[in-house]
Amino acid sequence: MTKPQLDLFQAQDDLFPSAPVVYRADPVRVRRKLGRILEEARGASTMPWDAERQRLYRKLFPQMSLALPEEEAAQYRLAFEAELERLA
Repeated sequence: MTKPQLDLFQAQDDLFPSAPVVYRADPVRVRRKLGRILEEARGASTMPWDAERQRLYRKLFPQMSLALPEEEAAQYRLAFEAELERLA
């Protein structure tokens, strides 16, 4: 007696959901992370990050802020840019 072979294409609909999955960042977690980065910068008298980390934060910080209401995001970005200028 042989086992029936699985039909891999039979359940194709299960592999691809009809609606795309959209990730929504948790604003509370985003605020915490942005706050930690800002506090690290504010607590430093010289640039606390190497060049690679600076590039990462310059790209990541504004992107992360998009998970917040626009006015709040703008305030975070402004504060971050001010700290970068101060530390430069």
